[in-house]
Amino acid sequence: MFNKILIANRGEIACRVIKSARKMGISTVAIYSDADRQALHVQMADEAIHIGPSPANQSYIVIDKVMDAIRQSGAQAVHPGYGFLSENSKFAEALEAEGIAFVGPPKGAIEAMGDKITSKKIAQEAGVSTVPGYMGLIADADEAVKISGEIGYPVMIKASAGGGGKGMRIAWTDEEAREGFQSSKNEAASSFGDDRIFIEKFVTQPRHIEIQVLCDSHGNGVYLGERECSIQRRNQKVVEEAPSPFLDETTRRAMGEQAVALAQAVGYTSAGTVEFIVDGDKNFYFLEMNTRLQVEHPVTELITGIDLVEQMIRVANGEKLPFKQDDIKLNGWAIENRLYAEDPYRGFLPSIGRLTRYRPPAEVAEDSHVVRNDTGVYEGGEISMYYDPMIAKLCTWAPTRAEAIERMRVALDSFEVEGIGHNLPFLSAVMDHPIFVAGDMTTAFIEEQYPEGFDGVELPEPELRRIAAACAAMHRVAEIRRTRVSGRMDNHERKVGIDWIVSLQGQRYETAIAADHDGSTVTFGDGHEMRVSSDWTPGDQLATLTVEGSPLVLKVGKISGGFRIRSRGADIKVHVRTPRQAELADLMPEKVAPDTSKMLLCPMPGLIVKVDVAVGDEVQEGQALCTVEAMKMENILRAERKGMVSRINAAAGDSLAVDDVIMEFE
Repeated sequence: MFNKILIANRGEIACRVIKSARKMGISTVAIYSDADRQALHVQMADEAIHIGPSPANQSYIVIDKVMDAIRQSGAQAVHPGYGFLSENSKFAEALEAEGIAFVGPPKGAIEAMGDKITSKKIAQEAGVSTVPGYMGLIADADEAVKISGEIGYPVMIKASAGGGGKGMRIAWTDEEAREGFQSSKNEAASSFGDDRIFIEKFVTQPRHIEIQVLCDSHGNGVYLGERECSIQRRNQKVVEEAPSPFLDETTRRAMGEQAVALAQAVGYTSAGTVEFIVDGDKNFYFLEMNTRLQVEHPVTELITGIDLVEQMIRVANGEKLPFKQDDIKLNGWAIENRLYAEDPYRGFLPSIGRLTRYRPPAEVAEDSHVVRNDTGVYEGGEISMYYDPMIAKLCTWAPTRAEAIERMRVALDSFEVEGIGHNLPFLSAVMDHPIFVAGDMTTAFIEEQYPEGFDGVELPEPELRRIAAACAAMHRVAEIRRTRVSGRMDNHERKVGIDWIVSLQGQRYETAIAADHDGSTVTFGDGHEMRVSSDWTPGDQLATLTVEGSPLVLKVGKISGGFRIRSRGADIKVHVRTPRQAELADLMPEKVAPDTSKMLLCPMPGLIVKVDVAVGDEVQEGQALCTVEAMKMENILRAERKGMVSRINAAAGDSLAVDDVIMEFE
């Protein structure tokens, strides 16, 4: 077995690989850029080597720099993680030339599966079900229209070398096919330097379901069940689960056997993923093969008990797989939520800055349930603008899907993140969405259910009552503490009243509290009672309570006359007042928000790439004003209405914070 492995990656996946290597008694080498000098993966590894400036194209994906680090470290093997150089055949070739083991597939398999046209042809030859389409070279838009008509609309026009949604268009008519062909060709040429285009049938009611395969160099191959990855935004996965709530055992077996056949057809070794599109009738079609470890591999590990990173290392060491297909059993249900540094209230724009608070839920590994958090950050660390915005992958496992979802709800509510924008509220909303709960989602879930974006959650009345009862009890505790601190110790129970008016999310509840040593009984004005117990003390930012026998986890912030409560995707101001205070509060005028209609505000922390207008210019609705870049994502900011530029406060190269005023208009 290897005694030293270099991880050619960063962030949570580098930390993940280090954990398995450490368990196997293998020492680890991290590489890092300027921005990652204090990163968690650097702290966890046995040694670390600096490889260059912060941008990935000057450090992590420069093969010569990574090879220099390998030589310097004396590592015998390299695990590439995912992204960066993980599917770069030239990197695999460079390692092979120096006798360094690549913890991944052979160069030939990477090349064959990396090209969408080639991989589809190989899949067809291997007997894998593929989407009807045309794989040959398409000369021009006229031919694209002709082919689209023969396949039958709707069709998907895709770049052969594409990825991440680039070079992809859906066409429902001849006109859309003509326009889509040219747009995809142009985008593919600029993004990948390869303008080859293919056209295939667009599957309606599509679900994205993938099969995890594992193959050794001795001809053995197995599939480890499937993962449902249908909840996606901008073609990027957000929530994954294993198994899929849609598949039956017959379909699972057919997909798995075809996935292994494809892997063996290209001489695949190591862990890999064969992705399929599945329609509403359980017809499945090959999409592509990812020749690396997937981001969402933890859910497969949780339902199979197999450490995929360990098996990848063992296969790279020439070992045989220790199990056959009949040995693979799927146990229970696992769900993964990707926590991103993105602000869901601002169109999921990237957010950067310091993690002033980062407290994941406690990890648990019990027979009844598992909570797992794969992460690469820590409290006080910086979320950089240079890399992917993923902070962590929160996973739960339980014997049933319903239990796994409920464990995830509690884990999300218990996850404390402050200092940056993040998508925890959105993830909580998805976990409660009836379509997700029913398991009926397609890849259009987010687009269809949140067409105007995400603007928070309105909790149902029963949940509001639970929060109202909890806040009334918490407020009473806070008032007792305040009374004691003020020195008025005698008869403090008489000084803290029992009647409170709780206002939240447009609802108003009259409550009366009867407290004892074990908790409080909150009686509502309609006579309904709720029992509340908790060990919360004033100042705690997380409250774990039991309300009517069920757990309730609240993130708690102090505001005047009450709390800022975050729970189940909702962000609510809760006011707890005496009846007299409530009466007076009703007379207070509402605060009017400042008028920013004549200003262009920066929607995210980032770098001004360019400014397209000058002072005195008249701009039209939809006209490009400037471009802001953060986390590998460019955003063109456009005029919302006609106007004249009166002032410009930023120039190309300036770094801005959220809501900084970029320019003003007359």
